[in-house]
Amino acid sequence: MAATERIVRLAGETDLEGFRRAARALLAEAVPPEQVSWAVGAEGMLDWSAAPSAAERAHEAREGEGRDPSAMRGNAATKGDDDARGDVGASRGRTVEPDPGARAADDPDASPAAFPAAERAAAAPAVRVPAAFVALCESVVLHRDPQRFALLYRLLWRLVHEPALRHDPLDPDLQRARGMEKAVRREQHKMTAFVRFRPIERGPGEAPLHVAWFEPEHHVVEATAPFFARRFATLHWAILTPERSVRWDGERLCFGPGARREDAPAPDAGEALWLTYYEHIFNPARLKRRAMEKEMPRRYWPNLPEARLIEPLTAEAARRSAAMLARGASLPARKLPKAASARVVASGRARPAPGERASAEGVPTEAAEGWRTLEELRAATDRCRECPIGEHATQSVFGEGPPHAPLMLVGEQPGDQEDLRGRPFVGPAGQLLDRALGQLGWERERLYVTNAVKHFKFELRGTRRIHKTPGQREVAACLHWLESEIERVQPRALVALGATAARALMGRTVGITAERGRWLVREDGREVLITLHPSALLRVDPAEREAAYAAWVEDLRHASEHAAER
Repeated sequence: MAATERIVRLAGETDLEGFRRAARALLAEAVPPEQVSWAVGAEGMLDWSAAPSAAERAHEAREGEGRDPSAMRGNAATKGDDDARGDVGASRGRTVEPDPGARAADDPDASPAAFPAAERAAAAPAVRVPAAFVALCESVVLHRDPQRFALLYRLLWRLVHEPALRHDPLDPDLQRARGMEKAVRREQHKMTAFVRFRPIERGPGEAPLHVAWFEPEHHVVEATAPFFARRFATLHWAILTPERSVRWDGERLCFGPGARREDAPAPDAGEALWLTYYEHIFNPARLKRRAMEKEMPRRYWPNLPEARLIEPLTAEAARRSAAMLARGASLPARKLPKAASARVVASGRARPAPGERASAEGVPTEAAEGWRTLEELRAATDRCRECPIGEHATQSVFGEGPPHAPLMLVGEQPGDQEDLRGRPFVGPAGQLLDRALGQLGWERERLYVTNAVKHFKFELRGTRRIHKTPGQREVAACLHWLESEIERVQPRALVALGATAARALMGRTVGITAERGRWLVREDGREVLITLHPSALLRVDPAEREAAYAAWVEDLRHASEHAAER
């Protein structure tokens, strides 16, 4: 007699849990892969029962006498969860829908196949497989290949009956599954890279809804949505795709049916600005068309606003590259300062005399001579555009304190509060600094407090501005402003709060952990005390914060002699 085929009908395209339950039940009944067919149905039934026996068919015939077959199907479709857990017997060429509950009640000798499939799955023993196979299943079920469930069950069957399979990297089934896994992960990566949101304004007092249209090759929407929830946690957004859509309301992810391209919003003014930016950063000399199309395949282009610029920009690339070469090298707008040298001050060494200093080389004449007072310097920094930071900041944050202050404290850059108020060290880090100054008995009004970088560098995350550490070129572009402050204030010593300040003052990378609490000497002869930036203490584990704060105060105490000078 020919072997009976089982049909497993899963609840959805990514029904991994349904696959696992069905696979356990099939393994418990020793059903080989070649006798199983896998399908996906909207009715959400898991079907893996054997074909009904002759007695069962006779019982069904008796139960069905006088009934309309279509009415039986309609009744079954409205029973809800009980039938969703039921078996659907399947033989080659036809599908039968028995009532397993009725058989179980009327026939005490009914076969195990007559009981609900979910109950048999729950009773099936657990199957031990390598952890890597579980992870493989999680990715492969997201693939679009209709044979993916058959492949996974075949691999599971073989892992149970052929334990050596896990050590065979050249097995065709394993290679095919790993190829699917790689394709799914690549599609998830492309989704995170190529989704483009467009805002939709809503009612008064409501935040805009940012909507994107994307056409994934595989079933990756639900698996990739948590990335966007983390990345855009403060925004309200929705991603529409042909088969599945997701929406984030600021608290939870909600999934729904697919949508049409027409449901996505039209281009807006922000998109025109993005295209202008994309056109200006395009470097024709570095164009590699084949590599570009490998990383950004053409099938994504219809949904990428910048894709419309690719053809005209690449067509002009050769001509623009030749024009760039013909122009020759350009000279920098100004000479960057030469890195200063430093040496560790030996214990007990006398401080250099105030007159023993060397002028910083490379500082522009305009910076050294064009602005005579600190107020003139302050106004000039507000207009500075020597690096991109100044373009986006609210204002420059210049130093504050009396001219000829004996001690200058130098931080990294302004924070969000400093940028809004135009004063250094007034945010959370500044409050911690004020606490330490009070504990040391230093009067802030007698110190000069400033930063190595005069504008706030940040990145937007929703409506929040998140601090970003300035790069070396940005620190170098701002260095002449700091040197000009030092020239006008003429402090006897300086305190470098953090790595950025230490690098700007010393002209080289300084290991804060190794050098903290020690005095270094600049090329101009001034001493620099190295210690942490107060914001570093805010990131310390709360249980260790007080101890870290006490150690930081002890670092600062080394400069008490300067702070007390009048």
